[in-house]
Amino acid sequence: MKNNIRITLEKQKIINLWHNVFGDDEKYITYFLNECKNKNCLGYFVDDELVSMLFLIDCKYMNHSGKYIYAVATDENFRNQGYASLLVNEAKKYMNDFLWLIPANEKLFDFYAKLGFETKLYSSSNYKNKITFNESPSIVDDLYDGSSFEFPKGMIYSLKNLPVGDTGMIMRGE
Repeated sequence: MKNNIRITLEKQKIINLWHNVFGDDEKYITYFLNECKNKNCLGYFVDDELVSMLFLIDCKYMNHSGKYIYAVATDENFRNQGYASLLVNEAKKYMNDFLWLIPANEKLFDFYAKLGFETKLYSSSNYKNKITFNESPSIVDDLYDGSSFEFPKGMIYSLKNLPVGDTGMIMRGE
């Protein structure tokens, strides 16, 4: 069995895994893949089958460049084998100054904390510092839609001591 992690552009494999995990239709997934310009998909493959993936989307925080981790997905038949953890740890090689994410639900905060992420960026208060993307307003809105929180809490991984900031209810549509 050949296992490996790599950046993938295999659109149909991405669409299939995304649809199976999140239930989104192919039209929406294709829209995201075509319209989100500053991204890479990092995939974990077993025998050339994409079984786990995450997206790394370029973002900025203050004067720092980083990557936003989005759409972390593992096929149901391959869960609890550590593939998502391996991908997140591999993503650290691509991060520039930081990795940032919004856990979709409360139980994922512990998962990401074990991988070195800190709950540090909040959107419940108005801070002057915030994460920004070089993407269309509709794509930026989509990047926040995966969270079940009204005011998403962000987590950050960085070797730098970055200050607390705002994750963006105020930045949507900018």
